[in-house]
Amino acid sequence: MEHPGLPSQLLPALQAIASAAGVSRLALVGGAVRDALLHDQHCDPWRDLPDLDLVLEGSASELAAALERHYGDQRVEDVRIHAAYGTAELSFDGVLLDLAGARQEHYPAPGENPVVESGSLERDLQRRDFTVNAMALELSLSGDGEPWLLDPHGGQDHLARRELAFLHGSSVADDPTRVVRACRYAARLAFVLAPEAQQQINQTLEAWPWAWTHGDPPAASPPALATRLRMELELLFEREPWPEALLALQSWGALMLLDPALQADSRLVRSLIQAQRLHLPLLLALVAGADDPLELAARLQLPQQQQRWLQQMQELSAWLEVNAFEDALAGWTAEEWCDALEQQAWGAEAVALLVSQNPPQRRPLLRWWGRWRHCPSPLTAKDLLAQGWQPGPDLGAELQRLRRQSLRAMR
Repeated sequence: MEHPGLPSQLLPALQAIASAAGVSRLALVGGAVRDALLHDQHCDPWRDLPDLDLVLEGSASELAAALERHYGDQRVEDVRIHAAYGTAELSFDGVLLDLAGARQEHYPAPGENPVVESGSLERDLQRRDFTVNAMALELSLSGDGEPWLLDPHGGQDHLARRELAFLHGSSVADDPTRVVRACRYAARLAFVLAPEAQQQINQTLEAWPWAWTHGDPPAASPPALATRLRMELELLFEREPWPEALLALQSWGALMLLDPALQADSRLVRSLIQAQRLHLPLLLALVAGADDPLELAARLQLPQQQQRWLQQMQELSAWLEVNAFEDALAGWTAEEWCDALEQQAWGAEAVALLVSQNPPQRRPLLRWWGRWRHCPSPLTAKDLLAQGWQPGPDLGAELQRLRRQSLRAMR
């Protein structure tokens, strides 16, 4: 198997030291193996990986220390040991390596964090999310053999069909955030769901553990599940072609994991493209389209500042509905819009969030966000002081009057 992204001396160097460090088995796992096979089978371009994942039966910290002792700080740098987790990180010849002892796990309840303990390489592969990620290139530690591929779950077959299949029948029930991870891989790798994977998603949605109704406290959700779901969504927006990923989630019916309104929103991607143009955090903009944005924001544990913007967005939306019903907004000038929005102290982010939801008053709100709020007084406080004005409230009122004059000329 060809490895275009790996320095030629990397694997032999690891093989040479691992056995002396008490490691009984060592394997390259994860994206490096999957992408190398994609490159071989489908001629996919090699994707640069931020790091390489290696799993070993033995001590990750002892292997990291042995590599540092043997090769010195010219080749081994930035060693970090996490003994409590059985992991280590280092840079070897400029390549970032994540070393981890082989583990096995089980979930005490759906959506909870797993219980993890030491295990074999095969049991470690069994922890993975998809069959295409549950393959390993095991290195010969005797020094007299080539690495060989471990594929205990049929990952090569699914990879040949460009299908995503969950590793076992309870994968999604154990951790529903794997659905979001699936859409990330589907968008990035141009994969489709295997039929049995879609069936798992459907079964999980029918028995979804977040059976909330309006008024249920956020604490009613499994907290570990909420944290993992937010992290997966953040990765979706940061690393993936997110429009394709969200459309995949919708086509699978899986946005019900978040909110029924998001699942039904035919404008969802367009709304988020608008939000991106307005420099909004995309996860925040996604939550803004929910039936109850504040409830969803609390469940996902969004930052308090972002939750305040959502609260302001809802206040602004309610104010617009009342005034639109009374026909009070028809024909409003830039000056009047600035007075109304700025006196209420609604933040620019709150206005932008509402604009992304395409309200009837979208045009004046967008003009306020992009132009009107930036309109200054033609004279500064320094100019007025030079004309003889005294510091104080009257000077501030004059600056406001001059700004309003400028606003009257704007459309």
